[in-house]
Amino acid sequence: MKKQLLVNAKIVNEGTSFFSDVLIHHGRIEKIATYISDPNADVFDINGNYLIPGMIDDQVHFRDPGLTYKGNLATESRAAVAGGVTSFMDMPNTIPNTLTRDLLEQKYQAAAQQSLANYSFFMGVTAGNLEEALRVDNESVCGITDDGLYFNEQQILANNPEYLEKLFSRAETLVALHSEDESIIDQNYERYFTETKGKIPFALHAKIRSTEACVTATKRVLDIQSKYQNRLHFFHISTGEEAMLLPASTDYRNKRVTAEACIHHLWFTEKDYEKRGGDIKWNPSIKTEFDRLTLIQALKEGRIDIIASDHAPHSKEEKQGTYEQVKSGAPIVQHTLPLLFELASRGEISVEQIVEKTSHRVADIYRLKERGYLREGNYADVVEIRLNAPWEITSSSLLYKCGWAPVVGERLSAKVKRTFVNGNLVYQDDVFMSYVKGSRLFFEKSR
Repeated sequence: MKKQLLVNAKIVNEGTSFFSDVLIHHGRIEKIATYISDPNADVFDINGNYLIPGMIDDQVHFRDPGLTYKGNLATESRAAVAGGVTSFMDMPNTIPNTLTRDLLEQKYQAAAQQSLANYSFFMGVTAGNLEEALRVDNESVCGITDDGLYFNEQQILANNPEYLEKLFSRAETLVALHSEDESIIDQNYERYFTETKGKIPFALHAKIRSTEACVTATKRVLDIQSKYQNRLHFFHISTGEEAMLLPASTDYRNKRVTAEACIHHLWFTEKDYEKRGGDIKWNPSIKTEFDRLTLIQALKEGRIDIIASDHAPHSKEEKQGTYEQVKSGAPIVQHTLPLLFELASRGEISVEQIVEKTSHRVADIYRLKERGYLREGNYADVVEIRLNAPWEITSSSLLYKCGWAPVVGERLSAKVKRTFVNGNLVYQDDVFMSYVKGSRLFFEKSR
């Protein structure tokens, strides 16, 4: 592979911003210096734009296998790299659910043939596969999770304390959970179904999947984890009250409890249900402006550690109809980074914090090998972000297989210009420059 030389870049890395050049060779960063000259390199002038480590998205639902009418590894990874996401971790709620190591390895084999981004896959855990889930190799699998699955036919794992005790006492890999109390949600649903005479408006989603439901489950899980000190990660924290339950620590490598916020909980509020309706029906629900602002503050304080997309495409037909009929989840991986940079332009979060929460901390928490930082010797997963480039998200610009997104019509000021994955220029100015496939992610082995 020929060398690539990226010049005149404003690098954002490890809490600082500085102008530098970057030399890439054999898929890795060979040198970072103020001035680099190499006659054997292809030169890319970054023109003072931001150069950041690619986003590592630890929660996507790419729907492959079994639900590929909504999305697949090829289409959704294209959308990911166009949005500056160079690595992803995919959930087990495919068909069949990823509940055996054989099925897990089949997904890895499929990604090796299809994915433009680097990849890892969670092993699912339910009532019947504890022993199998505990056998996963934590050097080559990101973790185990219940997200998108039911522990049994009615409940998620966070509502089964006896089983959590067994899991937490034995798990040597990271356990990532969806945390909502189903009994509270069911009670809320019955109440509002009765009050609205069966015609529930989408705005009540935040009341049905309420703050109480989230906080109750999260407290329960934290109490059990405290006995065993296993590595626990909370997906998609959606309430300010939950965020305040989490310790404000910056010792990310040694934290035993970590958490994520998702872009839709940082961008939308319950007021947006009036305009967006079922398009922004997610689980957990989008809540208040207070919750949104508190989540951002919790990110800054180190209570919440990372930002993810929770990209979960459904067909257009599945997002139409009544409250009961519309499925929860939406496609957003192509737009997560640009939306975050828009929040930065509003002064709500800094560019350095975006890089920290979308790349550095993901690498630290999951103990990723040689990724997540712009360092000499690391893999060259690099993204160029152009500021002051106003654009509108249109339906024609979407790369999601499902063909729609809840952010169509949003006007943004930052845009992904180039994406390098393992040193390969994959994407540039709305054009895919290479179809070289991404690589499997690997992790440090430790409990």
